[in-house]
Amino acid sequence: QVQLVESGGGAVQAGGSLRLSCVSSARTSGSVNVGWFRRAPGKEREFVGGIIFGTPYYGDSIEGRFTVSRDNAKNTVYLQMNNLKPEDTAIYYCAQNAFASREQNQYNYWGQGTQVTVSS
Repeated sequence: QVQLVESGGGAVQAGGSLRLSCVSSARTSGSVNVGWFRRAPGKEREFVGGIIFGTPYYGDSIEGRFTVSRDNAKNTVYLQMNNLKPEDTAIYYCAQNAFASREQNQYNYWGQGTQVTVSS
């Protein structure tokens, strides 16, 4: 059973930055896909970005402000978020599966989430 733990969330003002981390309990390699999702209050969970084989890919709503990267030696995937907006307020989750996907129902393992709050 793979366990994922997110960290790095918090409260920030609009225009600020945060870096979220997702640590896996299992040894990961570049061939393992890790995705980031978020759920804003009153909204469905949506895909933010993912990474597999060292190549990141993103959801349509991100507008180039977020960057996904990974450090395989640390079994960690990062989500760097810049120029944050109040509408980025959400619980952010990382998830893992064997292939690239923007669909949450195709992910096998999930973290517990970390709260990001952006004030105007």
